Amino acid sequence: MSFLIKILFFVSKLPLRILYIFSDVIFFLNYYLVGYRKEVITQNLKNSFPDKSEDEIRKIRKKFYRNFSDYLVETIKSFSISETESRVRMQHINQDVFHEVQKEGKNIILLAGHVFNWEWINALARIVPQKHCHPVYRKVNSDFWENQMKKVRNKFGNEALEANEVILNIFRSKNDGDSIYMFVADQTPHFSHVNYGLEFLNQRTPVFIGYDKLATRMDLAFIYCEMKKVKRGYYQVNYYRIYPDNEKFVEHEVVRKFHKMLENTLHKHPDNYLWSHRKWKYQDSIKNFDSEKK
Repeated sequence: MSFLIKILFFVSKLPLRILYIFSDVIFFLNYYLVGYRKEVITQNLKNSFPDKSEDEIRKIRKKFYRNFSDYLVETIKSFSISETESRVRMQHINQDVFHEVQKEGKNIILLAGHVFNWEWINALARIVPQKHCHPVYRKVNSDFWENQMKKVRNKFGNEALEANEVILNIFRSKNDGDSIYMFVADQTPHFSHVNYGLEFLNQRTPVFIGYDKLATRMDLAFIYCEMKKVKRGYYQVNYYRIYPDNEKFVEHEVVRKFHKMLENTLHKHPDNYLWSHRKWKYQDSIKNFDSEKK
């Protein structure tokens, strides 16, 4: 494994203009020869955008493969990317919201989707006034990749937390406006945890609701991260405060609002989402389906 680590770090230190040559090769192999999860991607796109023609679906799918290939090499670049380069390549818009929330004395739950490239958001920790930034991650079966990805998420002063421990950590920590918890919130719940679902992209969708417990029990601030790929290797992320309709969030309100905002993002840039993800495989197991549209 130590040899593999050395190779990864050597490759990660190559300039992105070189890594994108690898990306072009990956794209060619994936799109023209291997057809990585082609049926899953195609069906997800057709179900999500029933009004689009076959030609439009094909164009989105092709752009997805290009973006996905870039995502793979950019993830490798994450092992050694400097803070300076990261801040140049990832532009953070609407930073005032973090200062406003800190003045309110509320910790922040940051909600992002699997929109490329969510892995590059880590340098936010060097920009915001909050002292503690906690990227939330899920354990993987490989100890090697678990350790490597945790190192990536701990860069720039971040303090990564595993998904199973984060909720308890938030409840036990002081709600003083000095902490941010960064969720990739459109995760598909494990089969044994499929309970609540809603309509998302024209489909019955089982959704992760762990952060919803926080919204109804604690006075926290919720912020949506809208990722946008400006051009190859350059991204923008806009931050939008999510407010309750009344004084406090009610059950599942923040979940519905997050998915509505993510859906709007995907309608604007449909090729920049992780369509190879089997997000809807457990849709028939939803016990509590919310048909309310927000």
